[in-house]
Amino acid sequence: MSTPWGDTICVAQETAPDEDFDLDAIERSGELIALTVSGPDTYYDYRGMVLGVHAVLCQQLADSLGVRLRIEVCRDTTELSRRLSQGEGDLAAYPFAAPDSLQPGWRVAADKPRLAGMLAHWYSPLKMERARQREQQLLATGGMVRRKVASPMLNRTGGVISQYDALFRRYCQPIRWDWRLMAAQCYQESAFDAHAVSWAGAKGLMQIMPATADHLGLDRADMENPEQNIAAAARYLNELDDKFADIRDRRERQNFILAAYNGGAFHIRDAMALARRDGRNAFHWKEVEPYVLRLSQPAYYQDTLVKHGYMRGSETVEYVRQIRQRYRQYQGVPAMPAGSSSPRKSLNEKHRKKYTA
Repeated sequence: MSTPWGDTICVAQETAPDEDFDLDAIERSGELIALTVSGPDTYYDYRGMVLGVHAVLCQQLADSLGVRLRIEVCRDTTELSRRLSQGEGDLAAYPFAAPDSLQPGWRVAADKPRLAGMLAHWYSPLKMERARQREQQLLATGGMVRRKVASPMLNRTGGVISQYDALFRRYCQPIRWDWRLMAAQCYQESAFDAHAVSWAGAKGLMQIMPATADHLGLDRADMENPEQNIAAAARYLNELDDKFADIRDRRERQNFILAAYNGGAFHIRDAMALARRDGRNAFHWKEVEPYVLRLSQPAYYQDTLVKHGYMRGSETVEYVRQIRQRYRQYQGVPAMPAGSSSPRKSLNEKHRKKYTA
């Protein structure tokens, strides 16, 4: 049985050789394994950042031990309890006060009394409150991007959207993406500030996260380089295009791509599965949009069809809406400069040589 939060561990228990092993083993392995379920208070992914008060607290605990944190997300609390009892985690964070749980709703593996004893001294309600306040502060800013806000249209009379128009044209051609749509997305991400940085660590014009940069082959030192950032974002849009290739209508597919860029492709697929179950057109954004919003409700994110849990869908829905609205304003700008011809073939060759090595 797990040790309730705040229980006094007697000296004999603390110094017994077999029981010394539990906390020492975590420190030697360099990893703390926390089991939890998806939810607004436990764990969720928000634009590449792990949030949820319990997840934040688990990270603080791992930091205090000098180890990395690995979070394993379970389908439900039944699986959570089973995996903890089978020794698959060091602690379990519940969305409610489970029987024999510690004050924040955590249970510790039965063979780790020293970890439980350490937690009794480490945890305080103030820690929980500060973690909650910090999370709310971050969410209240809507992602908080430090940026210099430029005009959404550099020269309306001259048909110039931004100083990066040539780059948008260049890297949108190979992926068959309207450069004006990418410009509208860029304004939503960074307001055309190449040095914009979000609280989550996203950088540059297209607000690329460090892990995404690694995946795309973008050197982290070049994340604020306008051309490198736009080129990487184009590659990412192209990847997402492939992920949603089953949506035949190109305009509709673009909506899903934009939503996935913001909220993650897996969450969007979850919303599509729910829409399909209810007899909706899963390939039409307006019919899937309500399910993106509903992924913040337990009845939906806990549904067996949902594989990736809780999502703050309102921000993703608004993200798509604002980009589409700005794109309509930009459509008055010619798609290609006057007198130019389509460089699709040469740009495709250049794209392959430079970015697929």
